[in-house]
Amino acid sequence: MKILKFGGTSVGSVEAIKKVINIIKSYYNKKAEFSVIMSAFGGTTNSLIEIANKTLNREDSYLSDYHALRLRHIEVFDNLVTHSKKNIIFKEVHRDFDELADILKGVYLLKELTPRILDTILSYGERLSAFIISEALKSNNIKCEYLKASKIVKTDSNFGNANINIEVTYKNIIKHFKKNKSIQIITGFLGSNENNEITTLGRGGSDLTASLFGAALNAKEIEIWTDVNGILTADPQKVNEATPLKAITYQEAMEMSYFGAKVIYPPTMKPALDKKIKIRIRNTFNTDFKGTVILQRESKIRFNAKGISSVDNITLLRVSGSGLFGNEEITSKIFNTLADEKINTILLTQGSSSLSLCIAVLPQDGKTAKAAIQKSLRLEIFDGQVNEIEAEENLSIIAVVGEDMRHTPGISGKVFDAVGKNGINLIAIAQGSSELNISFVIKNEDLAKALNVLHDALFLAQKKIYNIYLVGTSLIGKALIEHIEDKSKFLFDSKGIEIRLTAIANSKKMYFDNNGIELSKWEQNLKQSKLKSNIKEFISKMKTQNLANSIFVDCTANEVAIPFYQEIMEANISITTPNKIANTKEYSFYKTLQETALRNNVKFLYSTNVGAGLPIISSLRDLINSGEKVTKIEGVFSGTLSYLFNEFSTDIPFSKLVKSAKENGFTEPDPRDDLNGLDVARKLLILIRETGKDFELENIEIENLVPIKARKVKTLDNFFEILAKEDKKFEERKKKADKRNNVLRYVAKFENNKASVKLQEISVNHPFYNLKGNDNIAAITTDNCNNQPLIIRGRGAGAEFTVSGIYRDILRIINYLG
Repeated sequence: MKILKFGGTSVGSVEAIKKVINIIKSYYNKKAEFSVIMSAFGGTTNSLIEIANKTLNREDSYLSDYHALRLRHIEVFDNLVTHSKKNIIFKEVHRDFDELADILKGVYLLKELTPRILDTILSYGERLSAFIISEALKSNNIKCEYLKASKIVKTDSNFGNANINIEVTYKNIIKHFKKNKSIQIITGFLGSNENNEITTLGRGGSDLTASLFGAALNAKEIEIWTDVNGILTADPQKVNEATPLKAITYQEAMEMSYFGAKVIYPPTMKPALDKKIKIRIRNTFNTDFKGTVILQRESKIRFNAKGISSVDNITLLRVSGSGLFGNEEITSKIFNTLADEKINTILLTQGSSSLSLCIAVLPQDGKTAKAAIQKSLRLEIFDGQVNEIEAEENLSIIAVVGEDMRHTPGISGKVFDAVGKNGINLIAIAQGSSELNISFVIKNEDLAKALNVLHDALFLAQKKIYNIYLVGTSLIGKALIEHIEDKSKFLFDSKGIEIRLTAIANSKKMYFDNNGIELSKWEQNLKQSKLKSNIKEFISKMKTQNLANSIFVDCTANEVAIPFYQEIMEANISITTPNKIANTKEYSFYKTLQETALRNNVKFLYSTNVGAGLPIISSLRDLINSGEKVTKIEGVFSGTLSYLFNEFSTDIPFSKLVKSAKENGFTEPDPRDDLNGLDVARKLLILIRETGKDFELENIEIENLVPIKARKVKTLDNFFEILAKEDKKFEERKKKADKRNNVLRYVAKFENNKASVKLQEISVNHPFYNLKGNDNIAAITTDNCNNQPLIIRGRGAGAEFTVSGIYRDILRIINYLG
């Protein structure tokens, strides 16, 4: 025997009911043994309550609402019932509505709506639904009988939320099914008292009806048909990636329901739980999906973290003071007071010192609870044993639920690591005595972010989403987007990682899309955006969106975003940038950024500041973090200057070589920006600071290769004219080097707390001797690498190569975030 229960969403329209009929027909054709519990048509119960209240208040609009409800049911009947006795049966539907009209007329005249009368009014929803669908099934040649559950489900007279007389009800069900072998189409939600007056079973009443019939008949399984694919790992309204669970225990289902999950109302499961009957949640609109089964705990099945639920708005009361220590009387007073005020406690946690107590209540109970506790403890507060009661509003509770969490090392670690790295502060933490859940209190504004972060960490081992906020879409920014698009399939297939471009901005416009900007259309979206570019507003919106796993990428070549770096990291958003400006400002600013990143558990990465895509900064950091003492740093850190002096010969004047390099795009638009040595000095400064030294740019000796007279001329033509006059000087230096079998290299060097960047001769035994093209090279000497320094060499320029370094930084942040 199976019990099939169809909820209001499953019978909300003619098309939906046709799907229900097909489901029942499939069981019937298999000759399965089953019976069906029906809820009222979707929205009918609420409509009946509204009509009843309008009638009580003598609002004439109740009549139009009543007729609309009547017409809706008649239309369903007319569409679905087609058998030969349709006209006769049709009269019964009209008779039910006529009875309802008479009851409403009585309420209108007497201005009285008792709970007993309201239950009778509400009963018509289930009665009409089950009756019409039973006749529709007969029209499909399915032999069945309509059964009013109120005839056999016996209750007390607590109208609106009646208590079941289990013993009598079970006997009645068994007796009825022995006499009636046809498929029963049963009204949910309804019972009757000893006087045979109709009662309703309260919240989840139709589920309870299914559970009662299943338990009485020792059913193999109870199927609850609804509009979702079973029980989900989280609320899909808050977590887009929520997925259905295959199985969950009764205890897990009750825990998740208690903390807000729309699973199944816990009391309705008790009859099935007592008989260890499986309950399966299925989707009327996706019958191929097998749904979620709720079952007894089985030792052979692992039940780790199963779901995340939340109570979206609570008030947290804090009771603290030395008087709480070892004082059961005060604790007793607090709970007795809340009980007297009929205030439900959602969460309770006490410090290990017993000096403080946190109590979570619904927001509407917050002020009452605070006032009541303060009144109850007024003497203790006066004596200083207890501090003034604090109430913090606009908070939420998240519960991570799972049977085996207490036996599975690492679950708590994953939870707290995930929320911590995303900057979500935990205000209070509790674990139920059953150890089925870990619950914690956070700010309302962090709820969606926390749910998504936890869901990714606990349930999406196969898929993780990271949100990129990119400013600067010129050469480097554009190339980065292309690189992300090019690597997206590999990254997802190999690591289950999806990098979403969530927002972009250039100097004119900005564009946001929480679901991710389509990478092939980013230019079109940005061009059509109506949002004018404003870095302050961009960052403000990024913070307001508060998305999980957010990363800020600054691909600008100016200072527009740099003043906001600290604010971004304080919002617990990691940063990566190829922009060197922030790290070469005054040391105090550099230090502040490093400390801000450390304090807020975020990453501030800039590997491409030196050597483009070469792992120079990361390798230096690894050496320092492993305890190595760096004694010397040398390097050729300019791709342009490396190229110029690799190609320079006495056959080609230096000025012509520079001009040719500019024409081929190997220099900055103004070659003086390469030749003045400042860029190399800034790169050396960054490396020096990475070793922990308090160092400024003015402490570096810089050889400026731009002739003094050419430094301030306005046109490049004038610059090249003056540079040509210096060709002999460069030629002489080249000849001197050649005589000694040396080469010229523009070298950055830091040793013994002295730093310089200058053109110098390099001997044949030096690692810089054999450089080619635009190669960069770094030589890092430490105490342990004294005779043979660590050498890092490779291509040191080009947008694609720089982008590969930025991309690796993004992946480092992703790896850190988990």
